[in-house]
Amino acid sequence: MGSFFTKNKTPRSRVTEQDKAVLQLKHQRDLLKRYQKRIQLSLENDRQLAKKCLASGRKERAKLLLRKKKFQETLLMNTDKQLENLEKLATDIEYAQVEANVVDALKQGNEALKKMHAMVDINEIERIMDETREGVEKQREIDSLLSEALSEQDENDVLIELDALVAEEEAEKFKLPEVPQDELSLPSADETPKESKAAIIEKPKKILIEA
Repeated sequence: MGSFFTKNKTPRSRVTEQDKAVLQLKHQRDLLKRYQKRIQLSLENDRQLAKKCLASGRKERAKLLLRKKKFQETLLMNTDKQLENLEKLATDIEYAQVEANVVDALKQGNEALKKMHAMVDINEIERIMDETREGVEKQREIDSLLSEALSEQDENDVLIELDALVAEEEAEKFKLPEVPQDELSLPSADETPKESKAAIIEKPKKILIEA
């Protein structure tokens, strides 16, 4: 029953502080880009207004508009630099995250490798290799002794016997079943089936009746 009243644990967020920083930088970048568009529209409007003021003889008004335009152009240049800095900083953070992931993967791989090395004892490997070499050398000694103990004639006899065993094995594969040696016995006259005897007795009776 208690399980029904247990509060579910809040799932752990996968968004890191670095991710939040990158998102914030990109958000500021988008704001600056929108700000640049507004300045560019304002620059064009001020230029057109300055032309109209000159056409109507209001030279001081046109000069004021051009000053405003120049100031906004300076702001636009500054926003370009700020955008460049934001883009670079966001890229640096993202690349640092990639490097951190690579380092973490290398660390985990190194720990796994250490555990594997800890499971393998160098002394045990050397002992196994020594035993293997001893076994191989022992077998070579046995083979050498057997070869020296047998003469050339003995070796030929061994090969002949081996060929005979191979031939015998092949013959067993194609061996036919044996033919029965018992003679087949035919039934004698006294062993005539009862039905046959009855047929023989009945036949004369039929002849007498027909006569």
